[in-house]
Amino acid sequence: MLETVREGGWLMLPILLCSVIALGIALERLWTLRSSRICPQHLLAEIWLWIKNGELDAARIEYLRRHSPLGNILAAGLVHRSDSRALMKESIEDIGRHVVHELERYLNTLGTIAGISPLLGLLGTVLGIMKVFAVITSQGTASPQVLSGGIAEALITTAAGLTVAIPSLIAYRYFRGKVDDLVVRMEADAIKLVEALHSGKAEPQHSRSGA
Repeated sequence: MLETVREGGWLMLPILLCSVIALGIALERLWTLRSSRICPQHLLAEIWLWIKNGELDAARIEYLRRHSPLGNILAAGLVHRSDSRALMKESIEDIGRHVVHELERYLNTLGTIAGISPLLGLLGTVLGIMKVFAVITSQGTASPQVLSGGIAEALITTAAGLTVAIPSLIAYRYFRGKVDDLVVRMEADAIKLVEALHSGKAEPQHSRSGA
């Protein structure tokens, strides 16, 4: 393995660095973007129970704010539950933008790695081919070992760049889709809470969230 990295030249260092960063981001997002953490099941039903029993106070709202991203969004609406529907929705949307920004943390970096890794591999290919032509120009084709070194550098960096880029792109697309799904769930629960509080419904039906 170390011999392969050495043969790939100095461009293998940034490619390997990209692979480490991409793996770290993927593992961190996989843990952070769990549905059970972002959109806990039965949270909306629990809130409605507090409201019906007269137990919703500042301490419970603060608990919601710290409990989960969905709780943070719903808490923003509950603070203004006695105000107009427009003000309540505006507060929810304002906090929602911050929550979505947090959910998307590091994804741009992951997407950038997916984009630049094959370019680094391509650069290694170009440099390897240039090395081959430089040898041919100065020594002809009488030195196959030197020629093979340039060819190996070209092939190894290309393969390494693609090896990093493909799983990084898959992870980026997966987490983007995951975030979109979570945002839709949170929006649905927030809308149900607003409608329930301002239309006098008995109880909002909580959307089913996967684990």
